Amino acid sequence: MKKILLLFVSVLIIFSSCGSTNVRRVDSNRQIDLSGYWNDVDVRIVCDALINDCLSSQRVDQEIRSKGRTPTVIVGNFRNESAEHIDTEIISSIMETTIFNTGRLNFVAGGDVRDEIRVERQDQQNYSSASTTSAVHNETGADFMLTGTVRSIVDREGNRTVRTYFVSATLTSIETNERLWMGQYNEIKKVITTPNTRL
Repeated sequence: MKKILLLFVSVLIIFSSCGSTNVRRVDSNRQIDLSGYWNDVDVRIVCDALINDCLSSQRVDQEIRSKGRTPTVIVGNFRNESAEHIDTEIISSIMETTIFNTGRLNFVAGGDVRDEIRVERQDQQNYSSASTTSAVHNETGADFMLTGTVRSIVDREGNRTVRTYFVSATLTSIETNERLWMGQYNEIKKVITTPNTRL
């Protein structure tokens, strides 16, 4: 009986060690496609293309020159209208950071961050010393709003699926609603072939 129990424990240990998780670090620039869904490589490709398109736009350049100062942008909603989960905040955040770091456009906080700042500013009116309290009604107004969408088309037949992504971004004048720049990237197309399943 002891031999059978010992054999059972040995087999259990062997099988449990075979199922252990293996993790290895890879170069962040390495292209890895496991599922065929939207991934970090797609984000990098799209952001590089849209940022370069925006910063090389003659209309954007003319507007920057006409202001006589660095125009200010607020990031609006980047909507995911595709059939899969895509965190569009990653796209808008990369675009904001990269464009801001060029020094050509300034950005002001929007959304939840702006709301938190306003709560803090109001709180200071009641509890902070007069010499350190931030003034109300002194925010910098944005000249433009950056918005965007991610859409996809999925074509499927048998065990083959083709996914094509369409990512667009727009810079719009807040005062006039005039579109200053519109960019679109639709060159991400993936063919996914899954194994044939037999019942």
